[in-house]
Amino acid sequence: MMKAHAWLATGCLLVATAGVANRATAAEPPPTCEPDGALQFVCGPLNAEDLVRVSDSRWLIASGMDGALTGAGSAKGHLYLIDHLQKSWQVAFPGASPVFRHDRKNFGACPGPLNVANFSAHGIAIRQQSRGRHRLYVVGHGDREAIEVFDVDARGSTPSLAWVGCVVLPDDVSANSVAILPDWGFVTTKFLDRTIPQAESMAQARQGKLNGAVFEWHPGGKVAAIPGTELSAPNGIEVSPDGKTLYVAVFGTHEFVRFQRGADGLKKTSVPVAISPDNVRWTPNGKLLTVGTNFAGPAAPRTTAWTVLEVDPDTLSARPAAQGASSKGMQALSVGLAVEGEIWVGTFAGDRVGHVKAQ
Repeated sequence: MMKAHAWLATGCLLVATAGVANRATAAEPPPTCEPDGALQFVCGPLNAEDLVRVSDSRWLIASGMDGALTGAGSAKGHLYLIDHLQKSWQVAFPGASPVFRHDRKNFGACPGPLNVANFSAHGIAIRQQSRGRHRLYVVGHGDREAIEVFDVDARGSTPSLAWVGCVVLPDDVSANSVAILPDWGFVTTKFLDRTIPQAESMAQARQGKLNGAVFEWHPGGKVAAIPGTELSAPNGIEVSPDGKTLYVAVFGTHEFVRFQRGADGLKKTSVPVAISPDNVRWTPNGKLLTVGTNFAGPAAPRTTAWTVLEVDPDTLSARPAAQGASSKGMQALSVGLAVEGEIWVGTFAGDRVGHVKAQ
């Protein structure tokens, strides 16, 4: 049986997909690693909520969630390496000997290395620094709510990770996703309000109330909300290469939102999407992917059907890039990543990642 995690027990994310309600129980055998139709699996990584690719290499990095989103109790989360060619995986962090190398020049306000005994990895983002060297930003829950920063050295046969710093988030922010800005700052989504009970904050999202926003940090500055970005449980986020346009998947109101920053202020454009959208990822052809359980309205029967949508960043028109009527082996899909003709998918509640041929 799959491990039952404390954050699932709270019910805070049960509404994200009907699939959570159908996960294995003591009376059911655990799902096998056999393909479920066109969806094939690499089994092992726990709660791989988000995925990024290390440049154009064979390596993907997956986050591994554990524990409560609010930081109560302990968490044993991970970062994973996945070889998309060999269809294999391994733990990248913390592993047996985690490496800590505090970059005090850029992250001097960080109080110190993260506690690997109470760490949960949520949304992630990666950006290349130089050939074979990257920085990885991770939404971290656990002892602290922070964006944890890692160096990724991919010059060898297998990438290695070293923790280098953090940016602690405001007390009311339970973050979900992160995207890196051109100056190495970031934007992150406040998904829930940490100052109120988690079930209450999630109930606000179900009702479409404005309980979240996009927060921003620039090196040397403070983390602050961007005025005009108030949303209902904003989830995934991506940013244009120039940092002026933000793309946000909004879980609470089932929207895909674009914010354009210019001389006249912030311009918001939104379109409805028929899924409960989660993470957002750029594709190599300049489109955006978001994924979620199909949503036909609050009164509609729940289903485990899921869709990966490809969104045009200019028109916000969307088309299915992958979809399934259901998935016996993998539910609660949370990310879609385009990799050489395939779409790799992760989940916040399972023991595997999946891959399927792109439509």
